[in-house]
Amino acid sequence: MKLDPDLKLQILEKVGIYSNRFSIPEPQILLTTKEVLDAPKEMTEGRRTSAYKYYGVSYLLHNLVFINVRKIPDEKTLENTLVHELIHMRFPYLAHGKRFNKLVRRGLGGKTFPPYRKRSKISAI
Repeated sequence: MKLDPDLKLQILEKVGIYSNRFSIPEPQILLTTKEVLDAPKEMTEGRRTSAYKYYGVSYLLHNLVFINVRKIPDEKTLENTLVHELIHMRFPYLAHGKRFNKLVRRGLGGKTFPPYRKRSKISAI
C-alpha cells in the first residue's frame, strides 16, 4: 500500500478505536522504516534494522508499534496487522499460538477486553 495522509489518518483512527477496546494506552505509531531508524536506539532495540521484513513490530517497553505500510498488500491485511500488534500490547506475556490467534480473531470481531489486572496469589489453607 502507498502511505498518504488519508491512509495515515485512517490507521491512527483505527489504532485509537482498538486501543480503547483493548483497554491499553494508545501506542505511538511508526509507519516507515525511516521512522524506525530515526527513533532513539533504546526504543527500537531488538528489531531495529530487521523491522522492514515484517508487516508489523511491537516495541512493548516503549509503547511503540511499527506498521510496515509499504509491505502490506491490502486493507484486510492492514487491519489484521494492527489488531495483531495491539494484542501483543494487551497480552505481553502471550506468545504466538492458538490462544494468541484466537484473541486476534476476537479482537477483529469487536470484542472488548477489560483492563489488565495481575492475578492475586491465593494462599493455601
